[in-house]
Amino acid sequence: MSVLIKPLVTEKVSALNEKGKYGFIVNHKANKVEIKKAVEKMYGVTVEDVNTMNYLGKKKARYTKSRIITGRTSSFKKAIVTVADGDVIDFYSEI
Repeated sequence: MSVLIKPLVTEKVSALNEKGKYGFIVNHKANKVEIKKAVEKMYGVTVEDVNTMNYLGKKKARYTKSRIITGRTSSFKKAIVTVADGDVIDFYSEI
């Protein structure tokens, strides 16, 4: 099971990066201990705190000639990870 799916790079999370907090989309079955171990192993930093949030997918509707097609986007779990003072995660180093 891959715990970390992808890092979050949004305006809100980028503002938190200056405070030592980083966002990740994680596997919905992963717990805080697994997320902490995965971040420490992948990025070589010391994790102090992990906060998680579950998001339900948004409802979407598309109007076609014959009918209305309704559905839902994928649900996901988000984790905000606080690293120790002096530690930095650079998402752009591999590009």
